[in-house]
Amino acid sequence: MKLAYVAGPYRDPRGPHFIHMKIEAARAIAVQLWCLGFAVICPHLNTAFLDGACPDDVWLAGDLVMLRRCDLVVMVPGWERSVGATAERDEALSRNIPVVEGVEDARAWLARSN
Repeated sequence: MKLAYVAGPYRDPRGPHFIHMKIEAARAIAVQLWCLGFAVICPHLNTAFLDGACPDDVWLAGDLVMLRRCDLVVMVPGWERSVGATAERDEALSRNIPVVEGVEDARAWLARSN
């Protein structure tokens, strides 16, 4: 079983409702990846609504630790506007971890990797 990491925007200055929408977008992708046969790390769900319990850099550093152990990174739409997701993508690429955009690209990657 391959391990996929879901990377996408989380924080939102507009408040909890918009953060919840971003968590739900990542969750939907995570569920689809599980159904394709991946094991999935979805940091949005791992730290959902823990905002303020630790400084943001603690969550971001921890996410990179988890990402480094993954076989694939799957980007959530809108990642381009996220400092954290961009850093995750850059970290994956610097470690030669494949990065794809969305579930269909993940499905194709999985078919090629088996």
